[in-house]
Amino acid sequence: MDTWMRLMANDGSIVFGRVENGYLHEYEGIDQPVPTGAVLSMRALTPLAPCAPGKVVALWNNFHALALKLEKPVPEHPLFLIKPAESVIGSGAAIRRPAHYAGKIVFEGELAIVIGKRCRNASLEEAQAAIFGYTVVNDVTAAGLLAENPHFPQWCRAKGFDTFCCLGPAIVSGFDWRSARVVTLLDGVERQNYPLDDMVFTPAQQVSLISQDLTLEPGDVIACGTSLGVGSIGEGATVEVTIEGIGTLANALNAPVAERQTQSEDERVV
Repeated sequence: MDTWMRLMANDGSIVFGRVENGYLHEYEGIDQPVPTGAVLSMRALTPLAPCAPGKVVALWNNFHALALKLEKPVPEHPLFLIKPAESVIGSGAAIRRPAHYAGKIVFEGELAIVIGKRCRNASLEEAQAAIFGYTVVNDVTAAGLLAENPHFPQWCRAKGFDTFCCLGPAIVSGFDWRSARVVTLLDGVERQNYPLDDMVFTPAQQVSLISQDLTLEPGDVIACGTSLGVGSIGEGATVEVTIEGIGTLANALNAPVAERQTQSEDERVV
């Protein structure tokens, strides 16, 4: 297995590469990455989301246990929505509550597939070969918006706000997802702990079937869906999603920028 990260240098430049013994071996590209020869100390770099997807395809109802609880039939084709590139943040970055939304915000700890090769109408074999590696995702949702309009469920809006797709901390290629579990902690208390081998569609099946609907590009991400234990995030709470072998993704929910500024002004007055 190889571990890959995307980081920012002190001069603001962004580097991507393979991590080994505290150093980043820089590569260019995610489709057949080519080493540049540069070796950088991780101590001088700031972690970012491990890739910059053009789109994030997020699955719904992809675990047998959750389908059973929801009393929903297992789908014959992946059910998905699209989260925009602007929603992506890395581990350690803050989830920002939209200033106009005061309702429930929900965490969903998940495995994510990172695409390494352009694919369209891919066979299972081609789909497997197109997977660069795997990372961790927290698919954040403004749950109160889903049914706000009774005529049109707002999945993309509810899940597409800036900062609502937490990715990281790294991409691991050659990862054995079948023996892994997703464990989600909310302020240190376990809320999710489920096996990935309970997925309805395997990663290769997801890539193959989704590629029949739309073209997947290098760097795109597929969030494999979540299982039991989804819950609300309170203001200031921290969500940690861990998949052993990949790492821990940690993000806290902050108050809206406008609200924080108002609070600061009030404190100055007092």
